[in-house]
Amino acid sequence: QVQLVESGGGLVQPGGSLRLSCAATGSIFSINAMGWYRQAPGKERELVTIISSGGSTNYADSVKGRFTISRDNAKNTVYLQMNSLKPEDTAVYYCNAAAATMRAQTYVRAYWGQGTQVTVSS
Repeated sequence: QVQLVESGGGLVQPGGSLRLSCAATGSIFSINAMGWYRQAPGKERELVTIISSGGSTNYADSVKGRFTISRDNAKNTVYLQMNSLKPEDTAVYYCNAAAATMRAQTYVRAYWGQGTQVTVSS
Protein backbone atom coordinates (compact mmCIF):
# COMPACT_ATOMS: atom_id res chain seq x y z
CA GLN A 1 0.00 0.00 0.00
CA VAL A 2 1.01 3.58 -0.60
CA GLN A 3 0.22 6.47 1.72
CA LEU A 4 0.37 10.15 0.78
CA VAL A 5 0.83 12.66 3.59
CA GLU A 6 0.32 16.35 2.82
CA SER A 7 1.47 19.34 4.81
CA GLY A 8 1.81 23.10 4.47
CA GLY A 9 -1.75 24.37 4.21
CA GLY A 10 -3.10 27.26 6.22
CA LEU A 11 -4.49 30.77 6.18
CA VAL A 12 -2.78 33.42 4.07
CA GLN A 13 -3.66 36.92 2.93
CA PRO A 14 -4.32 37.70 -0.73
CA GLY A 15 -1.02 38.10 -2.55
CA GLY A 16 0.75 35.82 -0.12
CA SER A 17 2.51 32.51 -0.63
CA LEU A 18 2.30 28.97 0.67
CA ARG A 19 4.24 25.82 -0.04
CA LEU A 20 2.56 22.43 0.10
CA SER A 21 4.42 19.15 0.43
CA CYS A 22 3.28 15.58 -0.14
CA ALA A 23 5.40 12.60 0.82
CA ALA A 24 4.63 9.12 -0.44
CA THR A 25 5.47 6.26 1.90
CA GLY A 26 4.85 2.53 2.05
CA SER A 27 5.76 -0.42 -0.11
CA ILE A 28 6.51 1.60 -3.22
CA PHE A 29 7.91 0.01 -6.37
CA SER A 30 7.50 3.00 -8.67
CA ILE A 31 5.76 6.35 -8.89
CA ASN A 32 4.76 7.78 -12.24
CA ALA A 33 2.93 11.09 -12.36
CA MET A 34 2.23 13.10 -9.23
CA GLY A 35 -0.13 16.02 -8.99
CA TRP A 36 -2.28 18.37 -7.01
CA TYR A 37 -6.03 18.72 -7.18
CA ARG A 38 -8.30 21.06 -5.28
CA GLN A 39 -11.93 21.19 -4.27
CA ALA A 40 -13.69 24.36 -3.20
CA PRO A 41 -16.98 24.28 -1.28
CA GLY A 42 -19.87 23.39 -3.57
CA LYS A 43 -17.58 22.66 -6.50
CA GLU A 44 -16.13 19.57 -8.11
CA ARG A 45 -12.55 18.50 -7.57
CA GLU A 46 -10.31 19.97 -10.28
CA LEU A 47 -6.79 19.37 -11.48
CA VAL A 48 -4.37 22.11 -10.48
CA THR A 49 -1.09 20.76 -11.79
CA ILE A 50 0.70 17.53 -12.62
CA ILE A 51 4.32 16.47 -13.00
CA SER A 52 5.65 13.35 -14.71
CA SER A 53 8.44 11.18 -13.36
CA GLY A 54 10.71 12.90 -15.86
CA GLY A 55 9.74 16.38 -14.73
CA SER A 56 7.30 17.47 -17.44
CA THR A 57 4.58 19.69 -16.04
CA ASN A 58 1.08 20.90 -16.85
CA TYR A 59 -0.95 23.58 -15.11
CA ALA A 60 -4.54 24.69 -15.03
CA ASP A 61 -4.91 28.05 -16.76
CA SER A 62 -6.09 29.62 -13.52
CA VAL A 63 -2.74 29.01 -11.79
CA LYS A 64 -0.23 29.39 -14.61
CA GLY A 65 2.51 31.82 -13.71
CA ARG A 66 1.62 31.71 -10.00
CA PHE A 67 2.01 28.06 -8.96
CA THR A 68 5.03 25.82 -9.45
CA ILE A 69 5.10 22.07 -9.01
CA SER A 70 8.31 20.15 -8.36
CA ARG A 71 9.32 16.74 -7.11
CA ASP A 72 12.19 14.98 -5.40
CA ASN A 73 12.18 11.43 -6.72
CA ALA A 74 14.73 10.28 -4.14
CA LYS A 75 12.33 11.33 -1.38
CA ASN A 76 9.12 10.36 -3.21
CA THR A 77 7.90 13.86 -2.48
CA VAL A 78 6.06 16.44 -4.55
CA TYR A 79 5.83 20.13 -3.76
CA LEU A 80 3.50 22.94 -4.75
CA GLN A 81 4.78 26.48 -4.44
CA MET A 82 1.84 28.87 -4.55
CA ASN A 83 2.51 32.58 -5.04
CA SER A 84 0.25 35.59 -5.56
CA LEU A 85 -2.60 33.71 -3.94
CA LYS A 86 -6.15 34.85 -4.56
CA PRO A 87 -9.34 34.27 -2.57
CA GLU A 88 -10.54 32.00 -5.37
CA ASP A 89 -7.62 29.68 -4.61
CA THR A 90 -9.32 28.79 -1.34
CA ALA A 91 -9.97 25.04 -1.32
CA VAL A 92 -8.91 21.71 0.08
CA TYR A 93 -5.82 20.65 -1.84
CA TYR A 94 -5.28 16.96 -2.49
CA CYS A 95 -2.10 15.21 -3.51
CA ASN A 96 -2.35 12.44 -6.09
CA ALA A 97 0.16 9.86 -7.26
CA ALA A 98 0.07 7.08 -9.83
CA ALA A 99 2.09 4.33 -8.22
CA ALA A 100 2.82 0.60 -8.16
CA THR A 101 3.58 -1.39 -5.03
CA MET A 102 6.24 -4.03 -4.47
CA ARG A 103 3.53 -6.72 -4.38
CA ALA A 104 1.96 -5.63 -7.68
CA GLN A 105 4.77 -4.09 -9.66
CA THR A 106 2.94 -3.98 -12.99
CA TYR A 107 -0.30 -2.56 -11.57
CA VAL A 108 -0.35 1.23 -11.41
CA ARG A 109 -3.24 2.87 -9.60
CA ALA A 110 -4.07 6.28 -8.24
CA TYR A 111 -3.51 7.14 -4.60
CA TRP A 112 -4.84 10.19 -2.77
CA GLY A 113 -3.77 12.17 0.24
CA GLN A 114 -6.16 13.24 2.98
CA GLY A 115 -6.23 16.85 1.82
CA THR A 116 -4.96 20.08 3.32
CA GLN A 117 -6.98 23.27 3.66
CA VAL A 118 -5.75 26.44 1.98
CA THR A 119 -7.65 29.61 2.85
CA VAL A 120 -6.86 32.93 1.20
CA SER A 121 -8.54 35.77 3.05
CA SER A 122 -7.82 39.16 4.52
